[in-house]
Amino acid sequence: MHTQRHVLAGSNSGTERSLVSLHYGRAGHGPKVVLQTALHADELPGMVVLHHLRQRLEALESSGQVLGEIVLIPMANPIGLDQQVMYAHLGRFELNTMENFNRYYPDLALMVGEQVGPLLTQDPDHNREVIRAAMREQLAQVQSTTELDSLRHALMRLACDADVALDLHCDFEAALHLYVEHPYLEQADALSRYLGAKAVLWAEGFGTGLCYDEALSGVWWRLAARYPSHPIPLACLSSTVELRGQTDVGGDWAIRDAQALEHYLQHIGAIAGHPPRMPAAQCEPTPLAGSQTLHAPHAGVVDYQVAVGSAVKAGDLIAWVIEPVQGQRSGVYAEVDGVLYARHILRWAHAGMDLGKVAGATAFKTGPLLSP
Repeated sequence: MHTQRHVLAGSNSGTERSLVSLHYGRAGHGPKVVLQTALHADELPGMVVLHHLRQRLEALESSGQVLGEIVLIPMANPIGLDQQVMYAHLGRFELNTMENFNRYYPDLALMVGEQVGPLLTQDPDHNREVIRAAMREQLAQVQSTTELDSLRHALMRLACDADVALDLHCDFEAALHLYVEHPYLEQADALSRYLGAKAVLWAEGFGTGLCYDEALSGVWWRLAARYPSHPIPLACLSSTVELRGQTDVGGDWAIRDAQALEHYLQHIGAIAGHPPRMPAAQCEPTPLAGSQTLHAPHAGVVDYQVAVGSAVKAGDLIAWVIEPVQGQRSGVYAEVDGVLYARHILRWAHAGMDLGKVAGATAFKTGPLLSP
């Protein structure tokens, strides 16, 4: 294993932060896999998961069992890690710009589209390498002026030529679930099964800036649509993996998730060994446009009646919202059949606050599918 330190553009005079990446195996040998965590810096379960996986990879590498190139980014957001304000950790948005750390990544399809067109052939392997070389070249030429942009470009440079790039997050309170672009559902099946995902939410473009995973996976299907006479493979399975809730840190969950990722790496040939038999799928993929967001009808204390990961039917009571002064109690009900895959960590709601999400099978939303 060797460590690389990527110095970010300074945010102010006399300050400097670095992104650290850990590299196992050899570049250009076998599949390349990038696993990063805490891009939203206050989402911590993935840190412990990668801590356990790191120990396994060090042992495997010492015995020659790392067959591909594996890159771990154990803290993907040193900017957000440092945003402690009055004992509260604010890691989702950069305080200077209020931009989400997981939005506005470089549009790689736009950056390389003109360049690669004349170089494409009828060989999909050739086309894959042409596109990857063009992405590396274009990203290397970027001169970032802000710390936030330099972080985004550093993460893209590490992952633009990956076969698999997994971005480990968590929700407030949640069952384990994945976000993936629709063209990659077949590729994501094994990952979902090994992790035991309770929901797999798909879209073809999430419509709110470019998320990290969308920037990496979307370049391939978008270029394939632009150049339909040339075979362009879906060469980067990139997924946001939501490792349950913010307080589900460490313990048996972290060990289990690290083992599941190790089995997945065996399955794709990145490390040696035979993984256990692939578990049965615990869900069917559903459109993100079919996800119902539950809202508080008025301010009050939230009394949840359904645990995350539970199957619900339209009309099922999910929570009571109790206004203590007037004595009003209102029910919040599912409007679709599906799985309650996430709910809020707060128990006092303001009127209209998002209380939870139900993964439904029928798309009904239009427009942007994620919050800014």
